[in-house]
Amino acid sequence: MTVTIYHNPLCSTSRNTLALLEEKGAKPVIVDYKSVGWTRPQLENILAIMGARPRDILRVKGTPAEELGLLDPACGDDKILAAMLVHPILVERPIVVTPKGAAICRPVDKALTLL
Repeated sequence: MTVTIYHNPLCSTSRNTLALLEEKGAKPVIVDYKSVGWTRPQLENILAIMGARPRDILRVKGTPAEELGLLDPACGDDKILAAMLVHPILVERPIVVTPKGAAICRPVDKALTLL
């Protein structure tokens, strides 16, 4: 089974999720999204798997979300996605994707449902 984790090594929840995946025998593909960034098709694919909208994966804490006007309820999906491409930190972490689905793994145990 292919397991991918969109990982921020500076985040303890992300590190703990990665450790849990490895403890359970997964050998995840690790994507340091802050370093490599996102593509629009990549985000759209993850959102489709999750059945979610960009606002559902928008990270606010420690990001420029408020300054960019992304918290305004009138802010549309296209504007949020465009901002996520410029500021990868705007995407909540960690996101784990497997053939069983995709999820933001907060809390860490949520990753177990994808294995």
